[in-house]
Amino acid sequence: MLKTIDPLLSGSLLAVLDDMGHGDEIVIADANFPSASNARRLIDMPGTTAPALLDAILSVLPLDDFVESPMAVMKAPPETRPLYDGYQTSADRAERRSITITEMPPQDFYARTRDAYAVVRSGERRLYGNILLRKGVIHP
Repeated sequence: MLKTIDPLLSGSLLAVLDDMGHGDEIVIADANFPSASNARRLIDMPGTTAPALLDAILSVLPLDDFVESPMAVMKAPPETRPLYDGYQTSADRAERRSITITEMPPQDFYARTRDAYAVVRSGERRLYGNILLRKGVIHP
């Protein structure tokens, strides 16, 4: 355990987040997502939820402010809205600004995931619980 570091941020996850550069992307995947077949690097965190992982990751990862939308989710049925609204609240709070989250067709999300730096597979059981984050820079 480390002081001021969320306990969900394991050593392997922290190493991946640190190794990522500006513009690299990471996906938080739900339990149903085909993570192993789409990830270049896979971090398995089965006992976690996607919102908890998002909060933990956003506590150390800056979102890209050089692009219009540094986050993306899959287009999903209306019942997914509460989950996505929670993602919005987490991102806005972490970045202290309004973040645009793009909704994209599932096949486009899968394609973007294959190009992502890493995938963190959560134990999230709610459908469409996947979210993609684009790393930004730390401004002086």
